[in-house]
Amino acid sequence: MITPRTVSESSSRPGSSRLRRCLHLAGGGLFAAGLVMGSASFAGADPGDNDWGGESHAPSVSEQKAASDYWTPERMENAKSADALVDDKDAPSGDVASSEPSTVPSQKADPAVQKSVQKKVATDGAETAAAGGTDHIGKVFFTQGGTDYVCSGNAVSSGNKSTVATAGHCTNEDGTWATNWTFVPGYDHGDAPYGKWTASDLYSTQQWISSEDMNYDAAFAVVSPESGSASLTDTVGGSAVAFNAERGQQYTSYGYPAAVPFDGESLENCQGTAFDDTLGDTDDQGIDCDMTGGSSGGPWFLGGDASGAQNSVNSFGYTSQANVMYGPYFGDVIQSTYQEAANS
Repeated sequence: MITPRTVSESSSRPGSSRLRRCLHLAGGGLFAAGLVMGSASFAGADPGDNDWGGESHAPSVSEQKAASDYWTPERMENAKSADALVDDKDAPSGDVASSEPSTVPSQKADPAVQKSVQKKVATDGAETAAAGGTDHIGKVFFTQGGTDYVCSGNAVSSGNKSTVATAGHCTNEDGTWATNWTFVPGYDHGDAPYGKWTASDLYSTQQWISSEDMNYDAAFAVVSPESGSASLTDTVGGSAVAFNAERGQQYTSYGYPAAVPFDGESLENCQGTAFDDTLGDTDDQGIDCDMTGGSSGGPWFLGGDASGAQNSVNSFGYTSQANVMYGPYFGDVIQSTYQEAANS
C-alpha cells in the first residue's frame, strides 16, 4: 500500500470565455432524460483533514440508508446525465505535478462473497447478470441542486476494499457535495446484480472543489452495501490503479452513455491512443471516442480491455471537436486523493 503524503496544490488559471463556451461533458450535449426532484437537503463542503491537500465529506448512516431507499428503478431511469454540471467551467492551462510512476495491484473478487451477494439480490427480486469481466464498472446516481443525475464509476483496489473512482463533477458542484450518492456495479438495463452501494465518504481534489479546475476532475467514494457487511472488491473485484504514467499510451474507456445513439442502459466502450489537449491547453489527454453524456466518471484502462490499470476517467469534450473524450492526468494530487480514500 502506498504511504499517504502531503501534496502541494498548484494554482489554477481561469480559461478564456471561448473555452468556457465550448466545454461540454463526455463528447456530447446534454440529453433530456426527465427532471426528477429530490427531497434531501444539501450539505456544504466539509473540509475534514486537509493535510493531504483535498477535501472530503461523510454522509451520516441515516443519509446512507435514505440514499439506498431513494433510488427506485423509476428514479434511476429518469436521472439526467451530468453534462449540465460542467457547462461553462474553466479549462485552465495545464500545471499538473507528477513524480515517479506507481501502480496499485488489482484485487480479485471472492467467489463465495460474490455468490452470496448475488443470491441475496436475487432473493430481493432483481436478476443477476454476467458482466463479462466488467462487474467492477457501474452506474453512479446522485442528487445535486434538487435534480437527480447519473454518471459512471469503477471499483478500484484499495486498503478498505470499498473504493470507487469517478469524476469530480459527479460528487461536488460549486463546493456543495452531492447527496443520495450510490454506486450500482454491473448495472445492465435496470438490473443491479450486486445491489446498491451508498457512499460513506466522498473525496475530491482541492482544485476541483475550490475552482472546478478540469485538470483535477477526479473523485473517489468509499461505499457500503445496502445490507450485510461484504466489501465491494470482495464482491466484484477492484481494478489496479496507475499514477504518473507515461503519456500517449493506448486506453480503453468504459461508461454508460445516454444520448443518441445510446440509451444509458448498457455498458459501452471506446479505444484509442492518447494525445495532448491542444484546444484548451490543459494537461488532460484525449482519445477518439463517441460516448456521450452519462459516461462521465467512467474508467480509462491502460491497454485493450478492462483488465488493465485504471489511469483516468471520462471528464469532458469540446463542441468544436467531435468524438473526442478528455480525461485528467493521474498525477500527484489525484494520487494523494486516492490514497486518502483507499486508506480510510
